Amino acid sequence: MDPRRVMLAPPADANVVDAGLYRGGRRVESPGNLHDAYQRLCAQPGTMAWIGLYRPAEEQLLTVAEQFGLHKLAVEDAIVAHQRPKLERYGDTLFLVLRAARYVDELEEVHFGEVHVFVGPHFVLTVRHAEAPDLGAVRHRMENDPDLLARGPEAVLYGILDAVVDGYAPVIAGLQHDIDEIETEVFRGDPKVTRRIYELSGEVIEFQRATRPLLDILGGLAAGFDKYGTDEELRRYLADVADHATTVAERVDGFRQTLADILLLNATLVSQAQNEEVRRLTIASYAQNEEIKKVSAWAAILFAPTIVGTVYGMNFNHMPELHWTAGYPFALSLMVTVSLLLFTIFKRRGWL
Repeated sequence: MDPRRVMLAPPADANVVDAGLYRGGRRVESPGNLHDAYQRLCAQPGTMAWIGLYRPAEEQLLTVAEQFGLHKLAVEDAIVAHQRPKLERYGDTLFLVLRAARYVDELEEVHFGEVHVFVGPHFVLTVRHAEAPDLGAVRHRMENDPDLLARGPEAVLYGILDAVVDGYAPVIAGLQHDIDEIETEVFRGDPKVTRRIYELSGEVIEFQRATRPLLDILGGLAAGFDKYGTDEELRRYLADVADHATTVAERVDGFRQTLADILLLNATLVSQAQNEEVRRLTIASYAQNEEIKKVSAWAAILFAPTIVGTVYGMNFNHMPELHWTAGYPFALSLMVTVSLLLFTIFKRRGWL
């Protein structure tokens, strides 16, 4: 086998979106590389570093982890990505996985973005693997509120959590709009609505997997407020995020139940429509059978004289009653008698 090719990773700074040092809630420096950021952070007490990385290579992230003392298990999760939302604590460093979302109405799909957040005593390191969430907007918002940013890394964590949860609102609105449309289509009898319900249910389930763990994450943060001395004002901010996250989770749970009910209702309506069609076909078949019986009855009645007439129409020399004077009246009487007898029988059976 050919030996595995060694891929040279770009420098650790190649995927740095932004790096800033903050003191008193204001940016004091924007280091040109991560090494300088770390050195200046160590040399300036009371300073916080906020560094954003976008899709870093494994070697890049390992370099950053070594500088900031990140736990190898957390770094491994950040490298692999596609993790479930979670909160883990490694010593004095928090590690969070969050999933942002946006709704593409044309496709009726929820697109997710994943962000990994390392929160230390004096730094915040974010690793994004998608365009969402827009952490640049979060940084801009926080820098415009120095009083909040001065509360340290947990304030940055609040800003990220708040942006992720607020980003769920358009998704909720989009899902609600499509569910309303589906309800209309169900009662309209649209044959394609079943597939649409099934596909939208899948999107809601995936969205639920992204939002439901947030309650545990925020609960875990709240459980450590007293132990780790979280600022009282930040507690209020994080409690507000928890309220919004709870509302989102409840709405998503409601969507899932609503779609399940709509799917059941649609199946019931389809079944009723099928039963109505079967009933209509049964009635039509019964009416057709009645007509066939009438036709068959009259055919039998008319066929009886034909048989008699056919027999007496045979011009054989040695045919009984051929020269009998009463033969003609007898044949006619026989035809009428047989016809009346058949008519009486069919009439009693309801064929006529």
